[in-house]
Amino acid sequence: MANNWYVVHTYSGYEEKVKLSIEDNVRRRSLEEKVGEILIPAEKVVELKAGKKKESIKKFYPGYILINMTLDDETWHLVSSTPRVTGFVGGEKPSPVQQEEIDVIVQQIEEGPATQVMAKFDRGDPVRILDGAFANFNGFVDEIDQDHNKLRVMVTIFGRQTPVELNFMQVEKS
Repeated sequence: MANNWYVVHTYSGYEEKVKLSIEDNVRRRSLEEKVGEILIPAEKVVELKAGKKKESIKKFYPGYILINMTLDDETWHLVSSTPRVTGFVGGEKPSPVQQEEIDVIVQQIEEGPATQVMAKFDRGDPVRILDGAFANFNGFVDEIDQDHNKLRVMVTIFGRQTPVELNFMQVEKS
């Protein structure tokens, strides 16, 4: 029997505990040849909170884990009876996930998109520029580009409002 990848639904926020529980049960029952790798697809995200950088982990699919396993009655029951597991995606006869889809997810985990910066800016927010040619200038957020982590800030230079494009890491709310 070949191992395939299956998606398992868990309580959101308990993915790591479920993974550890399954790995522990696999070891105790000596099922290592039937249950392989368990993935919790996630990426590192840098957030700006009160002008401070804070790293956190953001799950791609909260409430889901991926398990490489040979699906039979014994392994199905082992996974399904784990606390905080609500079941396999697909019910009692789940279909395996295509290897190509898993490869894409593994690539995302390994490479990750460029470290994503999450910042809470709204149009009109007063900001202070921390870096670049306009360091220590104050301005107001005019436009927000979440996809590219950029802001257009209106800065008063020589008595005129001038738009300046900056990334999230170059400004802080003032």
